[in-house]
Amino acid sequence: MRETVFIGFGSNVGDRVDFCDRAVTLLSLLPHSQVSGVSLLYETEPVNDHAQPGDGWFLNGVVQLETDITPRSLLTVLREIERSLGRDEDNRSGPRTLDLDILFYGQRIIDEPDLVVPHPRLHQRRFVLMPLNELDPLLVHPTLQRTVSQLLIEAGKQSEVRLLFPQPSTRYGSRPACSPPPGS
Repeated sequence: MRETVFIGFGSNVGDRVDFCDRAVTLLSLLPHSQVSGVSLLYETEPVNDHAQPGDGWFLNGVVQLETDITPRSLLTVLREIERSLGRDEDNRSGPRTLDLDILFYGQRIIDEPDLVVPHPRLHQRRFVLMPLNELDPLLVHPTLQRTVSQLLIEAGKQSEVRLLFPQPSTRYGSRPACSPPPGS
């Protein structure tokens, strides 16, 4: 059964725009899946909570995907995409070419070793909530029972997050059309 999945992506090493572009392109090629939305890119200061991501600012965004790939299989694919784009597996909390996280998988609540959905800290991270709010502000968090827009207001301003301007032109394009334009 097809589910709506939101995947956060970010990069703070090398050509950040290219790594983000490649991630979205690779996600658009997944079998049994269709990208139905891509947020704009946001530049964000690194958050040093449990990780040491370095001093380089991140580019972050969110992809909305319609898929029937199981959550565990999707996680495996995301880890493979990260590895293929140079993610340092031995230092996952350090600076990264690419970070991919399952934020929501439909309304499922999953708590397994190395797979927790909804993402356990998304409600505290403006760099996730801002692009997510752009795609679906009325999406309700299944455990917190608040919309993404409510969570964004409650998150306050712990770290700086700003819309990247101008938005780069990418191979993928800024937003795929969810439906064909009227009259086409």
